[in-house]
Amino acid sequence: MIKTKRVYDAPQKNDGYRLLVDRLWPRGMSKGEAQLDEWMKDVAPSEELRRFYGHDISRWDEFRKRYFEELSDKEELIKAIMEKSSQGTVTLLFAAKDSEHSNAAALKEYLENKL
Repeated sequence: MIKTKRVYDAPQKNDGYRLLVDRLWPRGMSKGEAQLDEWMKDVAPSEELRRFYGHDISRWDEFRKRYFEELSDKEELIKAIMEKSSQGTVTLLFAAKDSEHSNAAALKEYLENKL
């Protein structure tokens, strides 16, 4: 099972494997507070794509399209996440305020389409 969650929300036991999927470290959060199992910043959107999107919802569809293209070149990372999810819950952590239009939501959609 794959879930998404803001990294600022309190960790819970049912989070399973906690995987930060942002390129930048979350502002104001210590590594201890985050309680991560892994930070996989290379699966995050490229700097160029991140700047293009800028959390402008009108660019969401184009962002997803471009991000999926980037993810198609990251087979090893995608495979690693899918293997973890076959062993139990994986929670994709992100810092954005808009959970429906975050890179983690797009990544979850991409992974679920692969399954």
